[in-house]
Amino acid sequence: MSDVELAEVESFSLDHTKVLAPYVRLIGVEHGPKGDAISNYDIRLVQPNEGEIPTAGLHTIEHTLAALLRTRFDGLIDISPFGCRTGFHMIAWGEPTPEQVGAAIKSALEDLVERVTWDDVPGTEAVSCGNYRDHSLHSAKEWAKQVLDQGISLDAFDRSRLV
Repeated sequence: MSDVELAEVESFSLDHTKVLAPYVRLIGVEHGPKGDAISNYDIRLVQPNEGEIPTAGLHTIEHTLAALLRTRFDGLIDISPFGCRTGFHMIAWGEPTPEQVGAAIKSALEDLVERVTWDDVPGTEAVSCGNYRDHSLHSAKEWAKQVLDQGISLDAFDRSRLV
């Protein structure tokens, strides 16, 4: 073992073999020096170690959710894909409940599947995206349909409470 000091990261302590995706999971809430709260969510769309969303589809889901979620609740700071391509971290001001986040994710994915056209996807040109050629609305819609068909759980370990 090396002598490099590493901080413990909650996501790497999570037993990825026990979770049941798709789900919304509150990772934690941080409070700033002035009392402001920032909530960190695990938005898991695909079962870890059993599948992954191809990068082009994940990229399009990311860009579309970034815009759609901001119309569904106040305080979204960022939604960023996991490197494993099974979902996203979502960071928001305040303390939105899993129910609020789950409902917003479900609604946004429904719009992605049913209403979003290529012209609606933000950041698909060289001036607005660092890898604008790596998008697929078709893939994004197919993966979003799969998530919606399975339902989004409010508990990472128990699928009895769906949004």
